[in-house]
Amino acid sequence: MQIRVSSVISNSPIIMNVDCDMYSNNCDTIRDALCFFLDEEMGHKIGFVQFPQNYNNLTKNNIYGNSHQVTNQVLMGGMDSVGGPMYVGTGCFHRREILCGRRFTEDYKEDWNGGIKDKTQESIVEIEEKAKSLAASTYEHDTQWGDEIGIKYGYPAEDIVTGLGIHCRGWKSVHSNPPRPAFLGVAPTTLAQTLLQHKRWSEGSFSIFLSKYCPFMFGHGKIKLRHQMGYSIYGLWAPNSIPTLYYVIIPSLALLKGISLFPEITSPWMSPFIYVLCVKNMYSLYEALSCGDTLKGWWNEQRMWMVRRITSYLYGLTDTVRKLLGLSKMTFAVTSKVSEESESKRYEQEIMEFGSSAPEYVIIATVALLNLNCLVVGLCQIMTGGWNILLNVFSPQLILCGMLVITNIPFYEAMFVRKDKGRIPFSVTLASIGFAILALLVPIV
Repeated sequence: MQIRVSSVISNSPIIMNVDCDMYSNNCDTIRDALCFFLDEEMGHKIGFVQFPQNYNNLTKNNIYGNSHQVTNQVLMGGMDSVGGPMYVGTGCFHRREILCGRRFTEDYKEDWNGGIKDKTQESIVEIEEKAKSLAASTYEHDTQWGDEIGIKYGYPAEDIVTGLGIHCRGWKSVHSNPPRPAFLGVAPTTLAQTLLQHKRWSEGSFSIFLSKYCPFMFGHGKIKLRHQMGYSIYGLWAPNSIPTLYYVIIPSLALLKGISLFPEITSPWMSPFIYVLCVKNMYSLYEALSCGDTLKGWWNEQRMWMVRRITSYLYGLTDTVRKLLGLSKMTFAVTSKVSEESESKRYEQEIMEFGSSAPEYVIIATVALLNLNCLVVGLCQIMTGGWNILLNVFSPQLILCGMLVITNIPFYEAMFVRKDKGRIPFSVTLASIGFAILALLVPIV
């Protein structure tokens, strides 16, 4: 609607899109974007210029993993080499014509002399009447608006579909990440807000992956395979919850029950596992530190990597499946960015906020208690049953379980140590203890 209305007010060839909770932080942003569009060699190929989604209220150590520094500087920037980054719904400059469905041609040339000059002959009253008619929702009936023209409708992550459509019509995009952030917004300041935001993102991306807009089908023959894979990373967030649940539960349970899942620590077959563990974490740490994160911030991100996948992405997966089966309808849950004074104070002190009996907290607490119990019992069994022999067999599971326990320390504190309003409620702790006991009784062979 705003695209149509702006066409009778200025009809500017470039449209800037920013979320309502973000603001401009760099007076050179418009100039920087226009430099890409006006480039003599590549400018005619660029459909939109995407700036990172940065926040102005992040804590020093990024307690909820919301900084997205690695995503902004590495992943999004890396997509420039395969056709350009995706459209993320904010901090973006589009050519008006590409939002109206225009396909790229090599002889394309922007009419920079159009726009406001064409409007000088019309009176304010005429412009106002045209704007009112274009703003009416009935204007879209039986048209291509929301399908081939404008922002695509019908998906929680409409920005991704819109950007994919633009790329598949032959246009390229550019990622611009100036030293001074172009736009700043407000990041979620509680765990509940963070999990809700990621649930919406994962659900929307997975819905797209299972639709006709799946990058591998819709983009086949239109964009590069590597570009399709770049889009699919986000589309596969939700199903990634299943292997993550296995990763945080089964090895620990197997340790408790005396079942070996890995080769012996002295076996050459253990080398690939050690290599993957070391290289993955070392490279992840290198990326985080080189992008400006702290060591503790990287560790907090590893914790949130696990938490998001066993809660937000799991819910995104189940909700998407329910919608495909016709058991529920699509909804758009807006992430609240408003917090109470006590919550804001704990956020500034980098203390995780719980305070409610959300089902997600039951999952988090159950997994934490399960790993703690498995580690304690597993260590006792090793110490009493032949230290050298059993340690050689169960070292990989012991290390994995120990790392999970260390990662879950803030959850143990929230259940048993903290007394503030942001602690995990006793009802959640009690329910989690019950589920953990049930999990311990389930045979895994």
